[in-house]
Amino acid sequence: MAALVDADRVDVSANFQRDPANINVGAAALTKAQLKAAVDAVDDWAEANAAAFNTAIPQPQRGAMSTRQKTFLLAYVIFKRAGIL
Repeated sequence: MAALVDADRVDVSANFQRDPANINVGAAALTKAQLKAAVDAVDDWAEANAAAFNTAIPQPQRGAMSTRQKTFLLAYVIFKRAGIL
């Protein structure tokens, strides 16, 4: 999975700002530029660590799961750890 192009990063930033899950939860006072920089950093981190994440999944699960399934698995684990699920 490749890093997001800049237009997609801008879209992530805009969606994050509009997401009702982020409203009224004591969100940090960030400018749009600061939020975009955070999105850029997270996407860069995801790109740099994608291989390590994939390797962390044991076989045969790693070979049996699609990239989409692995992505959802990671998101669910992170959401659970953060108390979102």
